[in-house]
Amino acid sequence: MSNQKSTFTLTEDWTVVVYGFLIIFLSLIGLKIPNPSFGWKDSAELFEKVLTLSNLTTILSLFLIVYGVAILATKTLGKDVLATIKGFPIVYLLTTFALILAGNAFLKNWNLEAVIFSLSIGLIISNFLTVPTWLKDSLSTELFVKIGLVILGTSVIFGDILKAGSLGLIQALLVVVSVWYFAFWIAKRMGVDEEMAIMLSSAVSICGVSAAIATSGAIKGDSKKLSYVISLVLITAIPMIIFMPFIAKALNLSEEVTGAWLGGTIDTTGAVIASGTLVGETALKISTIVKFSQNVLLGLAAFAISVYWTYTNNQSETVKESKPTMGIIWERFPKFVIGFIAASLLFSFFISSETINEVKGGLKSLQGLWFALAFTSIGLETKFSDLFNAEGKKPLYVFLIAQTFNVFITLAIAYLLFD
Repeated sequence: MSNQKSTFTLTEDWTVVVYGFLIIFLSLIGLKIPNPSFGWKDSAELFEKVLTLSNLTTILSLFLIVYGVAILATKTLGKDVLATIKGFPIVYLLTTFALILAGNAFLKNWNLEAVIFSLSIGLIISNFLTVPTWLKDSLSTELFVKIGLVILGTSVIFGDILKAGSLGLIQALLVVVSVWYFAFWIAKRMGVDEEMAIMLSSAVSICGVSAAIATSGAIKGDSKKLSYVISLVLITAIPMIIFMPFIAKALNLSEEVTGAWLGGTIDTTGAVIASGTLVGETALKISTIVKFSQNVLLGLAAFAISVYWTYTNNQSETVKESKPTMGIIWERFPKFVIGFIAASLLFSFFISSETINEVKGGLKSLQGLWFALAFTSIGLETKFSDLFNAEGKKPLYVFLIAQTFNVFITLAIAYLLFD
């Protein structure tokens, strides 16, 4: 019986590659991925745009797609399908509520992303109510995150960076390398464990939320530590959006330098766009180019971190006693990284721009949904005491020190390249 079961199961990393590419393939051959509207300003718009029959039908259609994928993936992994059938609709319902909250115009202006609401909703329920065992059994955080990461690869288009010119990519390389190593060095000096140090370093140096999620997947990181890092990224982005444009104006920086500075330091793409808009059209364009350049480096960084972590940490005692072979490294290497890079290469060099324009909206919506589902799940299985324990201050100090270094080093590089 066990032999027969193993024939029909895959590892989690190969499962997410299979189903991530199944979604991508279906969208390319004509499957229209539903893209519900969640944006609203007031109660009138909430009922006129979001809670309409047609939009609720679209939300239901999207549910059927991800529900089907979740059930099939659970079956492929050899896990409890009945738990997924029962529990996934609850997770989706909570996540939809989070997406509606995040769609509010006022909250959007503060760059409060959907993942922070889905995490918060999960945390409130898990800390103030009792989460039933059958619901806990249905939570597949790693599965949701990694499917989202494979789909994220479709939005990392190398051609966008090549068209934009070399300066943005040069700055991105300099900033990512220098800030990553500084953050990692500070973390180790302050006694932060290596797993948390790598997630913090990637988040502060590359592209915030996506980088933290990708790095956590690459090193099979603790979801509670990931929650902490994501919270730091989103909370610190808010004052940076508001104050950095005013500081740039006080320093009499040109729009080009300001845009490069914003794009290189603020950790989320949405926050970069919001801040760049406050300065001007040129600043918005340059900041977006720089941030996109850093996003492109995410795949390379995840690959490098995966190799490093696999070689140095992800080994049994038996393996440690002998020199690791390439076969062992390959066996323990997180395969979803290959899916991410393959999706990026496919959309960068083999899919026409017309086709990309047709499918990117639906894929982006689906990618964001998988991430939000993952953070609802993380919240449902996490206690506040786990998220903000006594050790929580050290990573906070590391993040703030690294972000301060990021602000100054990026300003210097931006000034040299764009002034």
